[in-house]
Amino acid sequence: MKNKKCPDGSGQKLPYIPQGKEIFFVPETDRFIKEAQRVAQTLSRDQGHPTGAVIVLKGEIIGRGANGSDYHEKNGCERKRKKIPTGEKYELCPGCDPKNHAEQTALRSCAIPPVGGDLYLWGHWWCCESCWDAIIKDRIQNVYLVENAEGKFKKK
Repeated sequence: MKNKKCPDGSGQKLPYIPQGKEIFFVPETDRFIKEAQRVAQTLSRDQGHPTGAVIVLKGEIIGRGANGSDYHEKNGCERKRKKIPTGEKYELCPGCDPKNHAEQTALRSCAIPPVGGDLYLWGHWWCCESCWDAIIKDRIQNVYLVENAEGKFKKK
């Protein structure tokens, strides 16, 4: 489903959200969102847009991941050069491949299956379709962003 409104009351439209799913918001003081922020700041390979994610199961962090790859460091971003909007045509840039997104690197890092866990994402205001597909496949229960994520992270 495209263009569903953010549930935070801002009226912002999300580029993508699957039918039956929603995004939840937590304050900046939430311990898991703070850890996602730390992951973004220390592990992201995209310093222009650092993003971090943690997977939480039964109150414990079982996975961490950040965005980016060495492709952007060496070659820049094909999508930025072509002025392609966020969330579109990831296939045009090897560095933008969804396997390099924080959500998917966090899911791959899990020490145990994340079934029923939650994903906390810092540095973005939504999840792309490929990341939602991975979240659903791994049966993550909820996705959390920091309050006012669209105001903090939406590219102008």
